[in-house]
Amino acid sequence: MPPLAGFPGEPTRGAFATAARGGFGLIGPRHGRHALPADQVDALTLPIGDDGVVIGVDAEGRPATLGVSRPTPYDILFIGGLWTAQVIALRAAATGARVTVETGRARAWAQLVQALGVGQSGMAVYDVGRVPPQGASAGSPVLVVRDCGMRPPRGRVVAGAWQSVLTVLPYLSPVAPRLVRQARLVGVQRVSPDEAVRLGPLLGLPGGDVESLPTLADGVTLWCADHDRQYVMTRATDAETGLLGAARRMD
Repeated sequence: MPPLAGFPGEPTRGAFATAARGGFGLIGPRHGRHALPADQVDALTLPIGDDGVVIGVDAEGRPATLGVSRPTPYDILFIGGLWTAQVIALRAAATGARVTVETGRARAWAQLVQALGVGQSGMAVYDVGRVPPQGASAGSPVLVVRDCGMRPPRGRVVAGAWQSVLTVLPYLSPVAPRLVRQARLVGVQRVSPDEAVRLGPLLGLPGGDVESLPTLADGVTLWCADHDRQYVMTRATDAETGLLGAARRMD
């Protein structure tokens, strides 16, 4: 690739040659330039995708990622089973995030705490309403998982820079409309036909998606952000299966 030009203080090609001969190192071997004919540019593809936690695969079998480490506040609402929420928490910790769980069922998270440990890239579990400030930063991002039942109270620790919040609802509840409005991303697993009909207008779902929600298999989530929708199948690794068991919607 030819050198960039036009920046103040940039040395010229001649200056590099003079420096090399003046004791800054030997001139290396000369090679022909790598070139690609213009008619072959369209054939060049690079594996560039979003950075984040791989939460499964889409309908075409491509990895689906969830970016939980962000410099801006990010609220996620997940209406589904504990199994998928715990897989997301495990994988977030594997990417270097600290995972903080606010829950009324600490026993359900005990195995994960034991597996991950506490501290950097670990997991801490707190009773509902008892989460202290997390001190999130670019070097120490945090995912707060709020597993507080059907009517989670307003959290003391909210989404902020490098601190995302994942709120887990086992089913649609009276507080769901408020949580949907404040969420940047909403994930929905299998729900009853009545719940699907109520969710349709909240998420702007077409009829086909409303009809499909009661039939989703275990481990499948419909993720919705603005006008984008994507079905994702979460498949556990052997280690995750050994820790959490098989995928399930019911807890």
